[in-house]
Order: sequence, then C-alpha cells, then structure tokens
Amino acid sequence: METFIVHTENKTQANAIKAVLKALNVTFERTTERPYNSEFVKKIERSDQEYKEGRFKTVKTEDLWK
Repeated sequence: METFIVHTENKTQANAIKAVLKALNVTFERTTERPYNSEFVKKIERSDQEYKEGRFKTVKTEDLWK
C-alpha cells in the first residue's frame, strides 16, 4: 500500500482526480487542513515578503561565530 498526496490547483483538477480514483475503485480521503501551524505559516510568509522587499541582513560566513 502507498499513500499519495496530490496538490490540485483548482476544482476541475480535484474533480478529475476523484473521478479517476472512483473509476479505479481506490479508496481515498480528502482534507483541506494544512500540515503546519497557521501562526508558523504566517510568520514564514511574512519573512518571505520582507525578503522580496529587500528588508534582510546578510552575514558573512567568517563572521557567523563572532
């Protein structure tokens, strides 16, 4: 037995995947839960946005342990 995680981009794709699985008589579960804590996700997304805006600091490798 294997587990597949499929990331659909829209409802059409989701319906197509469900139809294929049903046609093949494959049991499946559907969830919309994110595997990470929502506060953690917000923090990472905020950090990504700050990086895109140029708000970050670069540290040289030789200065890491100073």
